[in-house]
Amino acid sequence: MDKITEYPLKSWLDVSPGSDFPIQNIPFGIFKAGLASPHATTRIGNTVIDLFSLAEHGFFDGLGINPGVFNSPDLNPFIKLGPPYWRSLRNQLAVLFSEGNTQARERISGTTDVLYNATSVQMLLPVRVGDYTDFYSSLEHATNIGIMFRDPANALLPNWKHLPVGYHGRSSSIVVSGTAIHRPRGQIKPANSESPVFSPTRELDFELEVAFITGKKTALGSSVSTANAEDHIFGMLLFNDLSARDIQRWEYVPLGPFLAKNFGSVVSPWVVTLDALEPFRVPGPVQEPEVLPYLQFTGNHNFNIQLEVFIQPEGQAEFRVCHSNYKFMYWNLVQQLAHQTVNGCNINVGDMYASGTVSGPDPGSFGSMLEIAWKGTKPVKMPDGSERSFICDNDTVIMRGYCEKPGLRIGFGEVSAKILPSV
Repeated sequence: MDKITEYPLKSWLDVSPGSDFPIQNIPFGIFKAGLASPHATTRIGNTVIDLFSLAEHGFFDGLGINPGVFNSPDLNPFIKLGPPYWRSLRNQLAVLFSEGNTQARERISGTTDVLYNATSVQMLLPVRVGDYTDFYSSLEHATNIGIMFRDPANALLPNWKHLPVGYHGRSSSIVVSGTAIHRPRGQIKPANSESPVFSPTRELDFELEVAFITGKKTALGSSVSTANAEDHIFGMLLFNDLSARDIQRWEYVPLGPFLAKNFGSVVSPWVVTLDALEPFRVPGPVQEPEVLPYLQFTGNHNFNIQLEVFIQPEGQAEFRVCHSNYKFMYWNLVQQLAHQTVNGCNINVGDMYASGTVSGPDPGSFGSMLEIAWKGTKPVKMPDGSERSFICDNDTVIMRGYCEKPGLRIGFGEVSAKILPSV
């Protein structure tokens, strides 16, 4: 456990009310300022903090951390150090930027290469993603899909409540928030056609997800138990798993998604640690029938993360289409990692594991347009009078996530992606 979850803790840096990034958060990312090389960073309020420069100026002396791990285009070298170093660094940052530390304030404010306004820097993909798994862990989402495309009386497939269903995705097309995505093309089979056609997708969708990053390497043949899974998790971020529903519908039998899922998945730039999320743990749904022993766990591993999705047509204001919560997840992150490795699959630092679409129990909390508009039968009315069953060209999809209780808010920032026409 870290030492900075006390609510009254304040920073000498300016933190506006309702900020996602109070001193209790201290997330990690990678930024680039001007022509300088990328460095590891954290954020308090609207201030981005250069960790490499802090280390070079001696502010981390005594932590046993080589400054070079922060002089990197990704967080992997720092993550590789392990949980004791993650925590000692966060604690040191909390000390340096605490309201009463006038000595640190004078020293840091006297430098020119440590503090940056968040609007003046470029945020990069925070980790080098070697492997990526996408799970399918929301009971409400899986049930909705089953009702739409199969027998409503048997919406869930027989295995769904016995294991966290997942598939291996394409890591090369995971990009950071702000990256524009071209509408993908592929084979689709229109309902009124006997043969497929090659076309830009007509059913481009978002999927509201939360991902976690692994921070420890394991050997091939070993496994991670639910009891120690969190020791292998560095932190969490927002994840938009863009999906081409019509391409997917034609291609997914018998091996699952392919072109429908590998044209662009977008993540938020800030990785929020499990320590920062500690005050927001909640019980997950009751799992019935009882799961097999390797998936059983103790404690609370769901988090009360408020999640929102907005669609912003070009030149217009954003409009909220979804308000969900990560607490609804049926399969939690320790079960996901335990299942991923139970067969001896090895994992690496920087691997990414997405939750699958996070849907809640009511239509306003459904985490995809496929569900919100219910296969196009209930299109969403936009403020300008237009309708959305799926995402249109030049729409920007924005997702935000935060935890909140009286006196404390821990947020993820946002992940946004503008959809450009097919090329």
